[in-house]
Amino acid sequence: MLENKNQDKTDLESLGEFGLIDHLTKHFPLNQKSTIKGIGDDAAVLDFKDKKTVVSTDLLVEGVHFDLSYMPLKHLGYKAVMVNLSDIYAMNAKATQITVSLAVSNRFPLEALEELYAGIALATKIYNVDLVGGDTTSSQTGLIISITAIGEAIAEDIVYRSGAKENDLLVVTGDLGGAYMGLQVLEREKEVYKVNPNSQPDLEPYSYIVERQLKPEARKDIFELFKKLEAHPTAMIDISDGLSSEILHLCKNSKVGCNLYEEKIPLDPTVISACEEFKIDSTLVALSGGEDYELLFTLDQKEFPKIKGNPNLTVVGHMTADNEGAHLVSRNNSKIPLTAQGWNSFAKT
Repeated sequence: MLENKNQDKTDLESLGEFGLIDHLTKHFPLNQKSTIKGIGDDAAVLDFKDKKTVVSTDLLVEGVHFDLSYMPLKHLGYKAVMVNLSDIYAMNAKATQITVSLAVSNRFPLEALEELYAGIALATKIYNVDLVGGDTTSSQTGLIISITAIGEAIAEDIVYRSGAKENDLLVVTGDLGGAYMGLQVLEREKEVYKVNPNSQPDLEPYSYIVERQLKPEARKDIFELFKKLEAHPTAMIDISDGLSSEILHLCKNSKVGCNLYEEKIPLDPTVISACEEFKIDSTLVALSGGEDYELLFTLDQKEFPKIKGNPNLTVVGHMTADNEGAHLVSRNNSKIPLTAQGWNSFAKT
């Protein structure tokens, strides 16, 4: 949990719930004009005037969503914020505030939670969001983190999953599969460590994909890019559960079909080499891996000149009539029905 096992540890019982909250949040300044009152009262007070408010919540559970044997607490705090901000940007909205709630067992001293909040603080600083509330309680099963993200947008700017039309382009940001392959590397090194605790893993060749797993970035830049290019996505979703699952969400909500072209899926060379090493199909990883937190959106073909040649964006397909269904068009030009094989929180295996 902490690299230095001999450092002094402060028992949380000595602070109490409110003392703990005060201690962990005392260095969080308020920067958003919409934040009237933050932490310190029964509720935060926000004022968005004539704008719409968007809200999203995600829950991260130890042993289900993260493994502290290789996930540093500072990275975990940062990632927990990213997971939530990504949902706000997927609505084409500006993220403005977050709340953070923790359930924590007595194996965590104060110093461990300070590391966690250092990551949260870094995220709020970089993404210019205010921490305005939350809760803490005890846990019998480890660490549980719940973050709620709040954002604002003009009504006509908000992008839903339901706006895609037949013949719209299907576009993805960044590259895919890195987070999943980073997880494979970390899990492998964990098993090696179990056998030989003296072994030190060399993660340098995998630095890109390991960072994609441990410290992803929400695509605030794409939200800002749309405004700069005057581009208007017709539907959008963030890629948290794998490309195929997210495409099927767009198709279902928009009542359209889709052709996704395998050869167009953006893959980093590190992902391709890691897939070869692990003997995993790179297309399958992109389709089902998840946790990339890129954005998937549709765009009217008339707006293609606005995004043409942009290194952050890749056109990977187009939307079709609903009765045509959603398909992957393989490199040999065969059409394969898309299935949702991404993350399932309630899967038995």
